[in-house]
Amino acid sequence: MLPRSYLRKYVAHDIYVAMTYFKSLVPAMKEYVYKDGTTKNLMSLTGTIPVVFSDQTYNIPICVWIEPNYPNAAPICYVRPTREMMIVRGKYISNDGEVKMPYLNDWKKDKCDLFSLLQVMVAVFEEFIPLCMRSYPEPEQASCWLQFHREEDGRYFVSLPRGDGQHEDETSC
Repeated sequence: MLPRSYLRKYVAHDIYVAMTYFKSLVPAMKEYVYKDGTTKNLMSLTGTIPVVFSDQTYNIPICVWIEPNYPNAAPICYVRPTREMMIVRGKYISNDGEVKMPYLNDWKKDKCDLFSLLQVMVAVFEEFIPLCMRSYPEPEQASCWLQFHREEDGRYFVSLPRGDGQHEDETSC
């Protein structure tokens, strides 16, 4: 399945090792769209990785793109939320779901590999969960689901409705 531009045996072995431990990952050749709009067929691993957060195990959907210059360059990694999920932008996750970790920035050919990358992603996601479930308001409550208030000093406050129709304490934004 790997084109000639890849180090076939090396990449195949790394994918095999990763799939041995992360059994839901599936390899495929797919078209990747770079930020400048150019496209390229790249090897990818798509599936979920198990993450324990607040004593619960969550299967975080990810996609890891492997460029032909791998292992000289780090893979491109994304979290891929389902329709019921949304991205939690944070220290290691961009608005579009790209994973930005020091491990990727400090990638070294002889010290880093796909399996250790996935292990680091699990460890980071256990501290900084990258996705959350969407909460949809009831249709009759949609217009007043979030109440925003602006204070004299220009700060905004949001109050969230509780189940009894009352509003919880206001949170500053």
